[in-house]
Amino acid sequence: MNYWLFKSEPSAWSWGDQVAKGEAGEEWDGVRNYQARNHMRAMKRGDRGFFYHSQKDKAIVGIVEVIAESHPDSTTDDDRWDCVDIKAVQQVATPVTLQMCKADPRLADMVLVNNTRLSVQPVTEPEWRAVCALAGVEP
Repeated sequence: MNYWLFKSEPSAWSWGDQVAKGEAGEEWDGVRNYQARNHMRAMKRGDRGFFYHSQKDKAIVGIVEVIAESHPDSTTDDDRWDCVDIKAVQQVATPVTLQMCKADPRLADMVLVNNTRLSVQPVTEPEWRAVCALAGVEP
């Protein structure tokens, strides 16, 4: 299993919106960055990801699961852009803020800490475990 981080502005798509989609999940569409797209192309069903509220909150607020591998993004006719489908798995007990990540030496190399603009990012297994510990959830 691989781990990822999905960033969204809560005003555009929030954790509550994701939860409301239930088991059917939702496309993670609208990504127009080649690096983020390539990360989605590498995802497999069952991979897990953190759901991160960008902008004001700047915090990991939930855990999602990839339920459909890379496929054409339905929001464009441009065949360069793909997306995956994800579903909400669980809300974290304690939101993990960007500041908490930056302050934790275990997360010094985390993409989120070093490239806060990338909307879809890989997360290493040690980073996954560290963030889960901060969030009060089982890895």
